[in-house]
Amino acid sequence: MRLVLLADVRSLGKRGDLVEVADGYARNYLLPRKLAGEADKGAMAKLDAQAKARERREAQEFADAQALASRLEAAKIAVKAKAGGNGKLFGAVTNSDVAAAITSELSVEIDKHKIELPSQIKALGSYPVEIRLHRNLVAKATVHVQAA
Repeated sequence: MRLVLLADVRSLGKRGDLVEVADGYARNYLLPRKLAGEADKGAMAKLDAQAKARERREAQEFADAQALASRLEAAKIAVKAKAGGNGKLFGAVTNSDVAAAITSELSVEIDKHKIELPSQIKALGSYPVEIRLHRNLVAKATVHVQAA
């Protein structure tokens, strides 16, 4: 029996997949638990429409991420921190500090978990930073640490 999965099923596939299963498995397990629905013309048309909408949404998200990446790479991200006379910081610059600096400079919220620092930043200077904006796109920006 051909079915469209309505939820992720470990042994069969993900939501929206078209699967072929035994009649008994479908009637006794998948259909009563509403894990799958019959693959009729209406369900297939709905599945195609959802796939097209998902592709359009992902393409738009990727385009937005590319635009943000170009803004980030061109921007001068300045982080102010307390430092001693020899240029060493009192503490370290963290992902949260970089995210706050991006928010203040570009008015864009970036999740601190998407920012990857090369190592701990404990001195004044410029440091490269990678920001994961999309699963296929990583923006490279430079953070300038200045004395407060």
